[in-house]
This record gives sequence, structure tokens and C-alpha cells, in this order.
Amino acid sequence: MSTIRRQSIISSITAYAGIGVGALNTLLAARELDPALYGLYGGLFVAVANIMYSVANFGMAYYIQRFYPYYHDHLPQKKNDMITWVLLMGTIGSLIVLGAGIIFKPFVIRKFGGHSASFVQYYYWIFPFGIGLTFYTLLEIYAWQLKRSVLTSFFREVLWRLITTVLVVLLLLHALRNITVFIGIYSCSYLLLAITLSIYLIRKGELSFNWKASPVTRRFLPRIATMALAGWGSNMLFNLSFFFAQVVIAAVVPDGLTFVAVFSLGQFIASLLQTPQKQIIAAATAPLSRAWKERDMGRIQRIYAQSSINQLIFSVGLFLLIWLNFTDAAVSLHLRPEYLQAKTVFFFIGLTRIIDMGTGVNQQIIQTSKYYRYELITGIILIAITLPLNYILAVKLGFIGPAIADLITFSIYNFIRWGFLARRFGLQPFTRHTLYTLLLGGAVYFICYLLFHRQQGFLWLVLRSISIILLYAAGVLVLKLSSDIQPVWTTIRKRLRIN
Repeated sequence: MSTIRRQSIISSITAYAGIGVGALNTLLAARELDPALYGLYGGLFVAVANIMYSVANFGMAYYIQRFYPYYHDHLPQKKNDMITWVLLMGTIGSLIVLGAGIIFKPFVIRKFGGHSASFVQYYYWIFPFGIGLTFYTLLEIYAWQLKRSVLTSFFREVLWRLITTVLVVLLLLHALRNITVFIGIYSCSYLLLAITLSIYLIRKGELSFNWKASPVTRRFLPRIATMALAGWGSNMLFNLSFFFAQVVIAAVVPDGLTFVAVFSLGQFIASLLQTPQKQIIAAATAPLSRAWKERDMGRIQRIYAQSSINQLIFSVGLFLLIWLNFTDAAVSLHLRPEYLQAKTVFFFIGLTRIIDMGTGVNQQIIQTSKYYRYELITGIILIAITLPLNYILAVKLGFIGPAIADLITFSIYNFIRWGFLARRFGLQPFTRHTLYTLLLGGAVYFICYLLFHRQQGFLWLVLRSISIILLYAAGVLVLKLSSDIQPVWTTIRKRLRIN
């Protein structure tokens, strides 16, 4: 089993365990908490913190991904100064973000005070949350290069969500005095993860600080600066586009935080489709960096194609399972009535995720190549379409508008990147198995819809789910859609002694 496949599978299992914890947290929030509170901490805080990270990291993520192989190959660990400059730049960026946040608070009050007053009330708590996310993410990306993607997946997908769930339970049991205490502890959660990950890597001898510029740093400094700036710009534009929806809903839609909660629920459920993507990116980034260094285009093509079909298979199957069961699940789990509206949000964002995953690791291929500046160009195009379209559709259609806008803009964005890689390098993620996967998904949908669309209740939810899983899995195996899935199935058959 290849390293990428093995790490992706293990990390995906860990991530799905985290999804289970996150689902419990979301279920508790959707059943027991005021939607405006969930919209605040589970929606708007997360969106703004990710935008803060994209500003504060100064392109250090791209620096790690592109240049780590050079540091690893030419320097002993104790003389590797990469992480020193990464964290230093992250600190400077965080201080700049903090200063800008203080200066622009009056503007925030004007824009959010009417529809999302709680955000203004807890405004300063967003900074430890965003700064913690910044440092954890930089350490996480560095740990990917150390082949620690399973560990970082556990931290982000399981441990962080477990902390959130515990806080929600303590709030419901009145063990926390008030919401301010809940928000305060929640805001420090990523700082705790960053400190814990740092201690682990230091004890393993994989994280050390060297304040003297190494020969590698001095030699590549002009290229590092150029790439970091280009990556910083493209990442900032991408994150602003990706997380702008919650911000604009909170600002322009009446009772904004409630509808941020509805949107965030649909977005969270759609994120289930992306779980394999995160792990594949984590496992593929280092091999892509090395493949570019060694000019191994064959390996890049294999990673590109396999990441595309594997992600497409997962995303289409999960989309069918969730879409066909959404209403039954919401009613059976006794979610607040407002959250039934999240089904439409899930539909549009779910399709967006399928398109994004089906085009493979195109972003990482461009980021780790010498054409990394192209990411900035596509980011400018993305932001130029996303911001006005999100705002216009939010005003006209309410919280559904940004979901539709994301489907349009991210489809264009991925089409442009696909075309660039096809023209420039002859790289192509799609095969006939791409078409077979889509046709299989369509066939399973119509069969299960015709069989179960008149049936409601928990029992039918279970029967419908089993039918979808069996039909889709059987189709994937019979059609041999992925060379990575077949060895896994063979191993399972041997373990279970199935002929």
C-alpha cells in the first residue's frame, strides 16, 4: 500500500471519528442552544478566524510546502531554521491583525450591530481564536512534511471538536456560569492545540529553533520571499471567498446570527463530503513538492488522477446518503424547525464540494510548482466574482443566496485551474471512471428515490441508508472505479475470510 494511500486511509478514519464528535456537538447545539449562539461560535467565529489566519500567516504555508525538501536534504534537524522564520512571521502577522481589529472596531459595530449584536458584544474574543488557529495551522502544515498527518488530523478533527462538545455539555448542565465563560474558553481552544502539538514535536526532536539564517535560507531567500508573497495573496483571496458567506449573512440578513446558524449547519453537513480531501492533501503535499524538485511528471499525474477519482467516489456517495435522508434525519433527531431550511444550503454547497473534490489536488500541484503565482491570478478572479455575487444574492435571496453564489464561483475557479494544468503540463485528472462514477450516483439516486420517497420515519431512514450504501459500494467494486479501493477491499475480504 502506498504511503499516500495508507496515510490518507488512517487519517480519514481519524477524521470520521472527529466528524462523529462534531456531529454530536452540532446535534446538541441544534436541539438545545439558541440558534443565534450557535451561529456566533460555530459559524461567524470560525469564518472570521479563518480569514484572520489567511492574513496573518504571510504565505508561510506555501514556504513550508515548497521549500521543506531543500531544508530536509541539506541541513541536520538542529540547524534547520525554517520553523523559526515561519513562527516569527506568524507572530508579526497576528500582531498586525490584532492592531487592525482594534482600529476598525467602530466599522464592525456599524455593519453588524443591527443584525448580529452578539458578535459586537464578544468581538475581542475572536482574536485569541484566530491567532490560535494561525499558529496551529502553521505547525500542522510543518508536521505534514514530517509525515505526522495522522496526528494533526486527530488534533484538528477529533480533539478540537471534543473540546467544543465538552464545553457545550457543560453549558447545558449550567457548570459554566454564563455564555461569556463558554465563549472565552472556546476562543482559546486552538491556542491549546498549538501548544500541545509544539510540545509533542519538541519531545520527538522534530521541532527546534535556530535564529541564525542557514545556507539554504540565504541561498533561496529571494525565491522564498517571492513565493510567500504570491501564496499569501492567493490564500488570502481564497479564504475570504470561501468564508465570506457567513460574514455577509450576519451583516445584511435580518436576525443574521440565526441564519448564520442555519447556513453553518448546511455547510457543516456538506463538509462531511470533504473529509477525505483534507487527508489526501495532507498526505500528498510532501510527495508533490519532491516530485516537482525531481521533475517527476509521471508521479504528479498519478497523484492528480487518483486524488480526483478517490475524492469523487467519496463525495458522490456521501452526497446521495445525506440528501436522500436529510428531512427524515432532521425530524427524527428533533432539530429545531429553523434547521430544516439547511437542506437547501446543503444541496448547493454539496454540489460545490463534489466539483472541488472531483478536480483533485489541482491547487496543491500549482502551489508546489514554479507556477505558484498562477494561484494569485485565479484568486483575484475568484474574489472579483465572489464578493459582489454573495452580497447581491444575500440581499435578494437571504441566506440561500451565498450558497448559490459559491456553487457558481467555485465551479468557475476549478475550471480555470483544470484548464491551466491541462494546457501547461498536459495533466488530466479525469478518466472514463469519472463518468462512470457520476452515472452510478445518478442510478443509485433514482432507484432509492423511487423505492423510498413516500416512506418516512427512523426505520425507513435506516433501510434507505443501507440500500444506498450497498448499491453504491457494489457499483464501485464491480466497475473497479479506483485502483486504491480494490486493494483495501481485498484486504477486508481476507480479514473476514470472504471468498
